[in-house]
Amino acid sequence: MRSASWFVELHNRLALAVDRKRGWDRLPTPLGLLTLIGLRNNLRRKNLFDTTSYPAHNLPAVEPPDPRHLTQRSADGTYNDLANPRMGMTGSRFGRNVPPGNTFPEPEPQILSPSPREVSRALLTRHEFIAAESVNALVAAWLQFMIRDWVNHGQGSADDPWRIELLDDDPWPQSPMLVPRTIPDATRPPGDDGLPPTFLNEKSHWWDASQVYGNNLAEQLQLREGEGGRLKVPRNGTLFPDHPDRDPASIPGFWLGLVMMQILFILEHNAICDRLRHDYPQWSDEELFQRGRLINTALIAKIHTIEWTPAVISHPTTVTGMRANWFGLLGERVHRMFGRVSRSEVLSGIPGGHPDHFGVPFSLTEEFVAVYRMHPLVPDDWSIRAAADDSPLREATFRELSGRGAYEFLGKYELSDLFYSFGTSHPGLVTLHNYPAFLQEFERPDGKLMDLGAVDVLRIRELGVPRYNDFRRALHLAPAKDFASLTDNEKWAEEMRRVYRDDIEAVDLMVGMFAERRPAGFAFSDTAFRIFVLMASRRLNSDRFLTQDYTPQVYTRTGLDWIENNTMSSVLLRHFPELRSSMRSADNAFAPWTNTGPPR
Repeated sequence: MRSASWFVELHNRLALAVDRKRGWDRLPTPLGLLTLIGLRNNLRRKNLFDTTSYPAHNLPAVEPPDPRHLTQRSADGTYNDLANPRMGMTGSRFGRNVPPGNTFPEPEPQILSPSPREVSRALLTRHEFIAAESVNALVAAWLQFMIRDWVNHGQGSADDPWRIELLDDDPWPQSPMLVPRTIPDATRPPGDDGLPPTFLNEKSHWWDASQVYGNNLAEQLQLREGEGGRLKVPRNGTLFPDHPDRDPASIPGFWLGLVMMQILFILEHNAICDRLRHDYPQWSDEELFQRGRLINTALIAKIHTIEWTPAVISHPTTVTGMRANWFGLLGERVHRMFGRVSRSEVLSGIPGGHPDHFGVPFSLTEEFVAVYRMHPLVPDDWSIRAAADDSPLREATFRELSGRGAYEFLGKYELSDLFYSFGTSHPGLVTLHNYPAFLQEFERPDGKLMDLGAVDVLRIRELGVPRYNDFRRALHLAPAKDFASLTDNEKWAEEMRRVYRDDIEAVDLMVGMFAERRPAGFAFSDTAFRIFVLMASRRLNSDRFLTQDYTPQVYTRTGLDWIENNTMSSVLLRHFPELRSSMRSADNAFAPWTNTGPPR
């Protein structure tokens, strides 16, 4: 045991040294994988910090244990860990990936310097669209679909808003710009305990498809048909016509791409339930629903792990590594023939293994939220075209696709045409000067105007996530020495130097990530990827339903076969077979599809 521990420690130290000297992405794939494994080991040991141990009061109630918790995901995320039923539940705290001492927000006025609005205007504004040509626009829709499951800090408090002073030439209609503050953690007892501030997640932290199934039992029951385990299918409007306050279009961030994905996986849930009803005709509506949810949720996790993520970080090493998270380095063929052949997640993958929290109760983290702020993926202009022949149906702006405008498109155009239009279009690269113009002048459903670029910058500061160089230090990366070393774009370096007044330490995390060199095949930064290396596998490792209970006894043999034999492509083609000709050349559904019309 001592020699094995010594070898692992040596491997981990060598991985850090090689990554700093050479870079994991510049190594041959086998050496790159060994380096990433060592980097992940280091991050697991040094970059998981528990906030649930801080003082707390008035915690939400947890229902008593029940036998159904053994085989069903609860509506609010409780009892995923049977020994700690609160772990990851709706309304619990975000954790941290950087040391707690580094997570105190800067005091005013430093926290507002430089002005988030100035950063947005000078460094984020899109002058021309920079496309990510290796992927299609479903990448952007999928990401929003995932985020609606994972994280929500709430709508913000209008009491004592942030006041951002504007430059004289700023056309913003209100001066100063007012931004609601993030709602404080209501479970923290009054009084200064000397610990960093914490914030609550209004979603459950688990990968449980709450964007499809709701966050609590009352929501879940309203979403169900009540027969055959099936969910109600929204066609061209809300599922709650008699409850306008529950209309998802009233929540900021609702748009056509999001609702398309929600409908697709509602249809998939119903297809799964129909198959289960055929194989298990004696089952009740409740049993069919719960098993269908388990299967659909695991399929979504698989798609994200081995399709979406390798599409947006399509370096050969990361493509192999992400597939290894699911199947192990022995590969899918060995997995299909023999199942798990080793207890090692490296050899046989994470699903079906043993849960592991790595010594820290599971939660998503504020740093995870920060690196997923990828609004440049969204184009401002969209072309809606027919799947049959690529004929134009409508040119639209993102503003028209947002909010209640999404319902108009659902009512006027076939879903197959909408998916085709996304599949044959490109998202944006996650870089400087590629932020959607619409989101820099975004009218919320409540009528309030906001510059989401400025808000993104301010939120990262407000939530105590360090600025770029300190963030890199916390993740064992070398900081940028100066603006020229941060980016290989000389114009961007000079723009950042002006905005940050020659202070490289003041560069915001999001700005630095958008500016830095990207590994080959990446649509976003290597710094952001470090959080992915840690958290992408952790979300699988910690989840009982994706580890020890990923079994035929819990999922059924039908369910495990459904997960194993399906991909994003097969899901789309099951419900929209007319897409087959356009998808025929795409091995991955998030890669660009073939246009069905004459060459452009």
